[in-house]
Amino acid sequence: MSYENILYAVEDRIATITLNRPDIFNAMGPVMMNEIIAALDEADRDDAVRAVVVTGAGKGFCGGADLSKGADVFDKDKKIEGREARGPRRDDGSFDYSDESARDGGGKLALRIYAMLKPVIGAINGAGVGIGASMLLPMDIRIASEKGRLGFVYARRGIVFECCSSWFLPRIVGIAKTLEWSFSGRVLSAQELLDAGLVSQVVAPDALMPTAYAIAREIADQTAPVSIALMRQMAWQSLGMSHPMEAHRIESRGITTRGSSPDAREGVASFVEKRLPDFACTVSADMPDYFPWWDEPSYS
Repeated sequence: MSYENILYAVEDRIATITLNRPDIFNAMGPVMMNEIIAALDEADRDDAVRAVVVTGAGKGFCGGADLSKGADVFDKDKKIEGREARGPRRDDGSFDYSDESARDGGGKLALRIYAMLKPVIGAINGAGVGIGASMLLPMDIRIASEKGRLGFVYARRGIVFECCSSWFLPRIVGIAKTLEWSFSGRVLSAQELLDAGLVSQVVAPDALMPTAYAIAREIADQTAPVSIALMRQMAWQSLGMSHPMEAHRIESRGITTRGSSPDAREGVASFVEKRLPDFACTVSADMPDYFPWWDEPSYS
């Protein structure tokens, strides 16, 4: 598939998605958003892809929503490129909030990242604000360049949390830090992001991609893809569990099915023989019969 606003490449079992509008700091519009979702779909379908790295071209990671159309970008009544023609407003002037056109586009992107079966690593090469910060939250690992900065600037633009950030951000940094950051809307340094645990490492700019690829390489070389797919969803889904017994039930299913799989035998054999494993099971063909174990909520 060809893309206009992003670059997508797969090399040595690692997919790289690069936001590629560097002349406008990789500002997000509907076309870019849809392309990122399509690239994530492509990565999930491809058993050769074992991890995904997301970064930005040029000096910025993502400058937030593309404001070249002015406030129309936030106005659901206005048609812009890549957005459905019909808005959510009824004939009587009220909003039909259950209508598909009323959905936050950034939320669709966040939910797609959340549903991934491959690990997603955010490599924050520069500034990211608004959706450029929010889209990183459902990623599994976030690494920042020393030049990386993020701002949750919703209130400064007259809007509110988007991209499911009101769910993700408190779970990552806590409710107090979430409200401090989002009430002020100030742009946060890489060090502050590290101190709060939003990023796991801050590295020199020229070390950012090598560091991200080193993590992805370890996943690709050392781990079973079906195990990773299950563990990713086990961890994210557990955030909504009310009791550890719920986790115990799912983990027991996982241990039962994975323990009798060829991957478990290969994992032990490769350890004993002191070599890299060669896991045969694939995400496309070998997910267990109990997956998915949750009921996916609908929007309406």
